[in-house]
Amino acid sequence: MKRKTVYRIVTAVAAVTIVVTAVWIMFGRKGLTPEYDFGAGAYYYADIPNFEEVLPQTEQNPTSIPIIVYILLFLAWGWLMWRLWAWVDGKIKNKDGE
Repeated sequence: MKRKTVYRIVTAVAAVTIVVTAVWIMFGRKGLTPEYDFGAGAYYYADIPNFEEVLPQTEQNPTSIPIIVYILLFLAWGWLMWRLWAWVDGKIKNKDGE
């Protein structure tokens, strides 16, 4: 019983903190680049003028890691998340008695 109360308090504090932080970010216009007047949609790279100058080019900063490593890491992460999802789903079904 006491554990549930602690979890509820922690959840409530986290929720309030997240909402207050989100409102502060929105009204304070934090994280926006003043040169780009795109609002919240500024992450659509195709809309940013001279986007190729915003981030460094791969030719200027080559990586020593082959592309296959990135692909394998992406697939491994996907598999890991799928297994975690299946495990959590199994725990929920066992708890509910299904």
